[in-house]
Amino acid sequence: MTTPSPALPDPTTGDGELAAALAEKAGRVLLSLRADVDAAGGEFDPRELKNAGDAAAQSWLAAALTHARPEDAVLSEEAKDGAARLDADRVWIIDPLDGTREFAERTEDGSWRDDFAVHVALWVRGQEDATAGPGGLAAAAVALPARQVVHTTVTPSSAADLDESVRAVLAGDRPLRIAASRSRPPQFVADLARRGDVELVPMGSAGVKVVSAVDGTVDAYVHGGGQYEWDSAAPVGVALAAGHTATRLDGSPLEYNRQDPWLPDLFVCHPALTAHLRAALQEVGVAIKEGAQS
Repeated sequence: MTTPSPALPDPTTGDGELAAALAEKAGRVLLSLRADVDAAGGEFDPRELKNAGDAAAQSWLAAALTHARPEDAVLSEEAKDGAARLDADRVWIIDPLDGTREFAERTEDGSWRDDFAVHVALWVRGQEDATAGPGGLAAAAVALPARQVVHTTVTPSSAADLDESVRAVLAGDRPLRIAASRSRPPQFVADLARRGDVELVPMGSAGVKVVSAVDGTVDAYVHGGGQYEWDSAAPVGVALAAGHTATRLDGSPLEYNRQDPWLPDLFVCHPALTAHLRAALQEVGVAIKEGAQS
C-alpha cells in the first residue's frame, strides 16, 4: 500500500524552516515509492521508478508551495517554466529529485543507493549577496532522504570546522579530494586527477557533491558539463551559508532567476583551498577570471 503523503507545511513557518521542511517531506515521498517496490517483491523498471519519483515529488512540492506561499513564483526542473517569475520578487527554485539515476538504482549487495537529493531554494530580489549577483539566495535546503539528513541555511555548518583537514592538503600530506561524476567527469577534472595530488571521489547528484564539500567528505566540487539553476541553487545556498566559496568555474558570480536558467558550470570549495584549486585549474587549461575570489 502506498504511504500517505506528508502533511502540507504550516504557512506561518519562516522561509528557511519552510525550505527545510519542503525538502525533507518531498524526500519522504520519494522513499515511500521505494518502500512500495520493496513491499511488492523488489522487482521494478528503473525508468518507471525514475519517472514516478520525479512526478510524485514535483506534485507534492507544487501543492505544498501553493498552500504555504501562494503568491510566490516557482522555477522547477519538473514543471513548465513561465515568464511571470522574471518579474516576481520571490522565486522558489526547486529540483524535486536530483540524481534520478541513483534514486532508481541498487548497489551490488542489493541495497538502494543513497546519493540522491531534493533541492529547495528561495531567490529574493534585492537580497544582498555578492556571490549571487543581482538578488540572491535567501534560504535553501538540500535533503538526502536515504541518509535522513537535511543541510539547511537555518543551521549551517562551518567551514572553519574543517581547517585542520585542509591544512593537510596545503602541507602536501594528502591529496585534494574532488567530488566527481560517476560516469562522465569533465575532461579538465580527469586532467586534474593525473596531477598526482588530486583524488577524484565518484558520487551521484550535484546536491550530494556540493554538500559533500560542505561536510568535509571532499574538499571541493567543480563542474563544467552543463547544469541548470535548479541543479545548483539550493546546494550553493547551503555552501555559502557554511562559509564555502561558490562561484562559476571561472570565478565569476553565480546569478539566479535569469530568463535562461542554463547555468553550465560550478565551483564549490573550502575557502582555505580556493586559491590552491584555482591555480591547479589554470594549470590544466581552465580560464580563471582576473580578480576571481580566492
